[in-house]
Amino acid sequence: MNTPLTITEAARLVGLHVKTLQRWDRDGKWLAKRTSTNRRYYTQEQVDEYLRTPVKEETRRVIVYCRVSSAAQRPDLENQTRIVSEFCAARGLSDIDVITEIGGGLNFKRPKFTSVLDAVVRREVSHLVIAHKDRLARFGFDLLSHLCEVAGTELLVLNQEHLSPEREMVEDMLAIVHCFSARLYGLRNYRKALVKALSLVPPKLEATSV
Repeated sequence: MNTPLTITEAARLVGLHVKTLQRWDRDGKWLAKRTSTNRRYYTQEQVDEYLRTPVKEETRRVIVYCRVSSAAQRPDLENQTRIVSEFCAARGLSDIDVITEIGGGLNFKRPKFTSVLDAVVRREVSHLVIAHKDRLARFGFDLLSHLCEVAGTELLVLNQEHLSPEREMVEDMLAIVHCFSARLYGLRNYRKALVKALSLVPPKLEATSV
């Protein structure tokens, strides 16, 4: 039985945003079916057909993603962007989309980082080019690499230098210490603000006996 799917369910299955499906329906790109109350819905057959349709290679993007952890590293960000762009030119990759971001590698909620992953999931990216593995994320590179492979995105890493296990452990520990130090600093500020706020609260009036 071809059970109807809500637009939310269909969007989740094909890896697109609900608003994208709404726009495609309005533009006639992928028409939704309608209930008697004029609500959009899709069928599993429509979803299966969409997933089977190959993405045209010429419509896919080449994304260069460059990241540094702080604003003080902007010169490194510019240098990173230049080197990766030159690498793409040498590989014959044209019309690249350069995306730069300032944010910690342990933060998976970086807006530009998540937008890149969304594009990969939607199979809109032919190549994703980065300078180092940790430019995407400090941890979880193998998972991100697998995601690219499943989506048909070629992940290119310029610096494939392999660090010793000791060096990798030291760098990972430093990243974790830096992350928790920042959180601890924020927690201390929060406690100070809380103590100050509580000091402004008037003491509770004692009940008077009659």
